[in-house]
Amino acid sequence: TGANRGLGPETCRQLAERGYAVILTSRDEADGRAAAGKLGDAVEARRLDVTNGENIAALAAGLGAEGRTIDVLVNNAAVSLDGFNVEVARWTLAVNFLGAMNLTDGLIDRIPDGGTIVFVSSGMGELSAYSPSIRARFADADLTRDKLVALANEFVADVDAGRHSQNGWPSSAYRVSKAAVNGLTRILARELKPRGIRVNSVCPGWVRTRMGGSSASRSVETGAASIVWAATLDDATTGGFYRDGRAIGW
Repeated sequence: TGANRGLGPETCRQLAERGYAVILTSRDEADGRAAAGKLGDAVEARRLDVTNGENIAALAAGLGAEGRTIDVLVNNAAVSLDGFNVEVARWTLAVNFLGAMNLTDGLIDRIPDGGTIVFVSSGMGELSAYSPSIRARFADADLTRDKLVALANEFVADVDAGRHSQNGWPSSAYRVSKAAVNGLTRILARELKPRGIRVNSVCPGWVRTRMGGSSASRSVETGAASIVWAATLDDATTGGFYRDGRAIGW
């Protein structure tokens, strides 16, 4: 998802090189077609806005009608918006966290047993940025979807009320969205373990993309390689957070 620029096209390219038939999705259909057109016949483009439930349902229905399965789902779509206010907080969580969750739920019937789900996260989601009380709630081994969504909604409400700092939140919606993605990774890993579906988060590092900026320390190729490592696992590794194939702390 979100594969028309940044890490997306390079991740698609590396997966296609490994023999995968790749569906590159993007919110803007023309941008997606242009990106896919540079990557060869193994990559096709489809329109997808992860914040649009009708879009998600249409994609799932179309894949079902074609008899297509999704051996690997890479949740890459994300925004990092300028400024910090309640609208930035709400929209960032809607795309980066809720969009990824709703898309995964919408496509889960197309993912066969033994499949793979990858969430493109960030080291900015690490829990060291939070107060002990918030950190404990995110790290709770019994964290549920309802509790996780409630945490996200609480952050937005606290930003709206001007009390987020005093309640232990960082002044970064992007950071909170990635902590939520990591929490979702652990929840889905538990839920899908009986089906043998691997669910992991990946931090690609600080990458030279439009989002990361020209001063970033890593190339797009290196960042994408971390994602592809998780996408092509052939063992039972699940419920973890990785960079360059090595586990990192939540």
